[in-house]
Order: sequence, then C-alpha cells, then structure tokens
Amino acid sequence: MINRKATAVWKGTGKEGTGTISTQSTVLENTQYSFNTRFAEGKGTNPEELVAAAHAGCFAMKLSFELNAAGFTADELNATATVSLDPAKGQVTKSHIDLKAQIPGISQEQFAEIAAKAEKECPISQLLNAEISLNAELVS
Repeated sequence: MINRKATAVWKGTGKEGTGTISTQSTVLENTQYSFNTRFAEGKGTNPEELVAAAHAGCFAMKLSFELNAAGFTADELNATATVSLDPAKGQVTKSHIDLKAQIPGISQEQFAEIAAKAEKECPISQLLNAEISLNAELVS
C-alpha cells in the first residue's frame, strides 16, 4: 500500500478566511488558497485546480503505461484536465481531459482504443464521482 499525504490549514470564515496546503513531498509547502483563488482570480491555488493536476498527471502516466504495453512509446503526451465546479450546487460536476499526443507508428484506431482504456482505468478517473470525458488528438 502506498500512502500519500497533503494537509490543508484554514483560518477564518469561508469567504474572508485564508488557508494553506502542503504536501508530503513538499512540492507544495504552505501554498496559499482562499475564496478568491477558488471562485475568482486570486493568487494561490484551489482544490479543483489540484484535482485537475492530479487527474492530468495520473492519466498521462497511465496512458504511457498502456501505450508501452501495446508496443508504443510516446514522444510527448500533453494532457490538460479541466475540473468544473458548480458553485450553486457546491459540487464538482465534471473533469474533462484534452490530450495532444505525439506517438510514432500508431494508427488513429489504436490510439483511440488505448486512450479510452487509460481514461477508464486511470486511478484518479476511478476515484472521481463525476462525469469524466476525453478529447484525444494524435498530432505529428
């Protein structure tokens, strides 16, 4: 079992308060987040952005493993995840991945099949209880 940790510290009210997020690896260390970073354009991060980063990173790595298992090695996988938060419902409703991939020797059909498998089997995709979608583009 592999366990990873992150800690959030929040002080004050939901709207006027501030918080920090730190990760076990210290790649984030007392990184600021607030109402403005979540619902406007303030300086810092927010939970949805962090989920998007986790989803994009997990998916790209899973796709790399799946491509390798099929005999391919990507020159580059550029995955951007967009997590949608509905403020009225207070729910994350969707995570959408846009993928641009450079993979020598793969057909469009093979690429589409492997990308769909990676989308479905990515551990973060499985964790999220939201609509997961993918737009995968093979580029040269």
